Amino acid sequence: MSLDLAGCSDGELAALALAGRQPAYGELMRRYREPVYRQVRGQIGDADAALDVTQACFVSAFAALARYDQARPFRLWIARIAINKCHDWARRRAVRRMLSFALPIDTAVDVADPQASPETQAADAEELRRTMRAIAALPTRLRDVIVLRTIEGFSQSETAHLLSVNEKAVETRLYRARAKLAEYLRD
Repeated sequence: MSLDLAGCSDGELAALALAGRQPAYGELMRRYREPVYRQVRGQIGDADAALDVTQACFVSAFAALARYDQARPFRLWIARIAINKCHDWARRRAVRRMLSFALPIDTAVDVADPQASPETQAADAEELRRTMRAIAALPTRLRDVIVLRTIEGFSQSETAHLLSVNEKAVETRLYRARAKLAEYLRD
């Protein structure tokens, strides 16, 4: 008997996955791969590294699936894992940079729109790189809030829960992040 996994709740999928149903893992990944990737890319600003970090998020999530509270949204749980993985990535990158004395490498990927002219593509790609660099340059506390609220669309209360702060702190940090981002992009 085949079960329609698309109709299952996240909690049901987690239970099925823990019971050894491999397709349940696949369905959870299908549901959350893109939002996690967007969140990670917004956090670290590097498309290639974001793919690696996203994969690490799911590996960690599936390894810790027994600790997932099925009464809570899976999206919030995996978003918290993604935040932690991004922080880990940033720490490792800082250590590598310090040890190698290398300048930061800007590895943003040009994503071409086949319908756009080469000039438009170049301008769009540069604007995307510039914006992603500006977001990545924000202090961690501000970057976390702007990515979760603006890019991922989490509510203020969800963001507060994920970051273990109150809603007023989210509001304040979001205001400061937007002001700092506007300042970076103005320069």
